[in-house]
Amino acid sequence: MAIEYLGLSSIEGPLVVVDGVRGAAYGDIVRFRTNRSDQKVGQIITIEGEHALIQVFDSTTGMSLDNTHTHFTGKGMELGLGPDILGRTFNGIGQPIDGLGAIHAEVSRDVNGAPLNPVSRIYPRDYIETGFSAIDGLTTLIRGQKLPIFSGDGMPHNQLAAQIAKQAKLGDGVDGEFAVVFAAMGVKHDVADFFKRSFEESGAMEHVTMFVNTADDPVMERLITPRMALTTAEYLAYDLGKHVLVILTDMTSFCEALREVSNAKQEIPSRKGYPGYLYSELATIYERAGIVKGRQGSVTQIPILTMPNDDITHPIPDLTGYITEGQVVLDRSIEGKNIYPPINPLPSLSRLMKDGIGDGYTREDHDAVSNQLFAAYSQAIDARSLASVIGEEELSDLDKKYLAFGEAFEQEFIGQKQDENRTITDTLNLGWDLLRSFPRTELNRMDSQLLDKYYENTTYSYKKDALDKDSKQDGED
Repeated sequence: MAIEYLGLSSIEGPLVVVDGVRGAAYGDIVRFRTNRSDQKVGQIITIEGEHALIQVFDSTTGMSLDNTHTHFTGKGMELGLGPDILGRTFNGIGQPIDGLGAIHAEVSRDVNGAPLNPVSRIYPRDYIETGFSAIDGLTTLIRGQKLPIFSGDGMPHNQLAAQIAKQAKLGDGVDGEFAVVFAAMGVKHDVADFFKRSFEESGAMEHVTMFVNTADDPVMERLITPRMALTTAEYLAYDLGKHVLVILTDMTSFCEALREVSNAKQEIPSRKGYPGYLYSELATIYERAGIVKGRQGSVTQIPILTMPNDDITHPIPDLTGYITEGQVVLDRSIEGKNIYPPINPLPSLSRLMKDGIGDGYTREDHDAVSNQLFAAYSQAIDARSLASVIGEEELSDLDKKYLAFGEAFEQEFIGQKQDENRTITDTLNLGWDLLRSFPRTELNRMDSQLLDKYYENTTYSYKKDALDKDSKQDGED
């Protein structure tokens, strides 16, 4: 039952307290109205007896202890959803900001989602093609997986996120429509404009839904933005049967907002001032990815976070790594070589990759090529370290081959143009081109059957394919 109270007990930043409250519950939505008829929205975050602590999803400017009418709705925050939500842009609390008016809502869903029975989950198998060799070839994204990207301040994670949203598609032989839900938290206005412009210019906006919380928006919005995005994704996946990729950037902004609210509540801090429930808060977001038995669609997550001081042991990436199934790590030293995307394959991994690649999914040689590239690049790094001590001239001929491989691998395999979209076949063929620089006996991660089929067969050559494409284009011209 909806109840309205006049007056507040206290106001402290984005938090207000109302006493004498009855019939309210944790998570209920509250609406505020001042004498000037300003409308603000809040949510109950603590309730003890008749004492309710409410976080306001807006500035508390204009609110006072005497002139504020507090309306308790008696229900949690809900988002109206309908098929026309694709192609639309909303703010952090689900209000349209693209000038196209409200959507026609067919259903309303609680943004916290419904509990998912673990028994009803289906193990992820099919891959999603991102168009990046360093991801598709070495840390393959599997449909239904949660695979975060660990970045740092000033690194090109925004460009990477936008390009993944534009290029990502289902693997061959997978039925169903593909959609992207993109949520930006605490971003600058120029970054928000960059994302929207990128989607519109590429024509991808028609299958993208955006939620944007800018840096000057209320900090409380950041706590609800990823839940808005995931509620939309679950509707598109489980009601409309679409395969949805959710990109969340930047989860560090979400965690900073959580710390700010925790400090305002005067809670006892844990590691680096973050609340002790940071792990459970992240889990309630990340665990909403997956495939549900009996439903056609799926929800796949790529959360992006900037590691403070590039510290991978910081609580945010540390806890994220516990919950998710791997990570893609951007490296500042690789970016210093003007390589895009600056992905370091060695600390990156995809724990579900092994069950979603190979014959019947990507190609029979995928697992072997990936393992051999990892091993060769690792030895190339060792050769660099040795060369820095004794000099490159003193290296053995084999070490020099590994040194040359390392440079070619970074420039040609990891590095791509910002509009380059490689297929999984392109990626694997390019891997073979690089591995052919070694004698066959050095490829000890391959079985003889794969070497017989692929090693000396130029049919499986990315460079040959590129030349054939250029020749065909010249003939058409």
